[in-house]
Amino acid sequence: MKICGLQKTTLLDFPGKVAATLFTGGCNFRCPFCHNSGLLSGDAEELYTPGEILRFLEKRKNILEGVCITGGEPTLQPDLEDFIRDIRSLGLAVKLDTNGYRPDILKALCRKGLLDYVAMDIKGGRNRYGAAAGIRDLSMDRIDESVRFLLEETVPYEFRTTVVRGIHGAEDFRQIGPWIRGCRRYFLQAFTDSGDILVPQTYAAFSGREMMEFAELVRPFVDNVSLRGIDYPS
Repeated sequence: MKICGLQKTTLLDFPGKVAATLFTGGCNFRCPFCHNSGLLSGDAEELYTPGEILRFLEKRKNILEGVCITGGEPTLQPDLEDFIRDIRSLGLAVKLDTNGYRPDILKALCRKGLLDYVAMDIKGGRNRYGAAAGIRDLSMDRIDESVRFLLEETVPYEFRTTVVRGIHGAEDFRQIGPWIRGCRRYFLQAFTDSGDILVPQTYAAFSGREMMEFAELVRPFVDNVSLRGIDYPS
């Protein structure tokens, strides 16, 4: 495991749980609006060993209820399964954030009962998915496989889209709605400039009112559509 960051406590990243968030290094996408661009390369600096993280979690297990593993793209880590087993041995739940591009890993972890929650990014509408993911020859079959699997509800999950002016428009959400029809939870997340954007000074957020309009395009297909990172329409 290449662990490049740690948020010791969060009430936001793992729904309903007090959690710690771990950031893994390396990603198979190059989303131009990525807010953790320093984690994209496999050469990202490793800040913690798995042993150090497990010792930290052991000390905090009476406070923490879960661990969110994000990235980067965690499913690239060759020892992810063993690491998750070690976390679960401490009595902590595990949430995985993923782009869904390695459905074989996602399905194996879920079927072995190792994940308590999955958050999968839907990068955009199907017609321009490769542009949103920064991958020219992207295989939509892999994305579709992960979407179909999560829709089977093997594990609690959400789909989510970070909505970015310059990347997304209404047509994306006209496509996303039918694609994820019947999913339990879908979030439209506000774009924020973290200062570590892959293509800096290029993208901006939509207003709250615009985000609500996009959400309305998805609601005929998904019962629970919410905005994240937006306080009120503007």
